Amino acid sequence: MRKGAIDPVPPQGAKVFVYDEGQCDPKRCTSKKMLLLGLALEVHDLRRIPKGCLVLDPAAEKAVSAEDRGTVEAHGVLVMDLSWKNIDSFPKLARHHHSRALPYLLAANPVNWGKPMKLSSAEAVAAALYIVGLKGQSKAVLSRFSFGEQFLILNQEPLERYSQAHTSAEVVAIQSDYI
Repeated sequence: MRKGAIDPVPPQGAKVFVYDEGQCDPKRCTSKKMLLLGLALEVHDLRRIPKGCLVLDPAAEKAVSAEDRGTVEAHGVLVMDLSWKNIDSFPKLARHHHSRALPYLLAANPVNWGKPMKLSSAEAVAAALYIVGLKGQSKAVLSRFSFGEQFLILNQEPLERYSQAHTSAEVVAIQSDYI
């Protein structure tokens, strides 16, 4: 493997779920590609989100941190695929899920390259997996996207620092160094 290459897809890992609102260009939709490649399972109805699942929610009160690893390993992580134009209509979910926000990161996808917090679904899932300590699975997801390696390069320092933080409060404190 060449230097800087991303690890191949691991045979097992945390379950990744996608709820797709169908609001983005299907040709550029990273959640559709994750589904097509078998990297994620689709949830067609919000009532069918697995109980205990960690839901990536930009309005969540807590940030993803290493303390969420057990939840992700046991119940999975779900990304809600909505257009950033409609983010204000993010669905409210039942209490039996763990809503978490991602800390400050830069997008590397072609649509929002370099924009803070405008991550694609694949970048969001990979960031959450990386932060909770499932770095191999994170890199495996990113390896399937042309911008994946660039995402890791662009966010190398913050991702590593966030992954070393034990709690949401520590992640938020580290985030303030980048905002």
